[in-house]
Amino acid sequence: MSKRELIEPTPGDKRYARRDEEGRFTEMVDVGKSLAQDQRRQAKHEAPKGQGDRGDRRH
Repeated sequence: MSKRELIEPTPGDKRYARRDEEGRFTEMVDVGKSLAQDQRRQAKHEAPKGQGDRGDRRH
């Protein structure tokens, strides 16, 4: 499982992206939507560093 990296394809449009072994993008999600969804849910499990979308974060 690869870590997420923050990319900004155009100014003001930040996204979290994952790459496969060849360096191609496999997943991409908007930063604002990702952070908003994290805040709406109560954490049950800790996510490893760099894997925030694969688990929960405690606030």
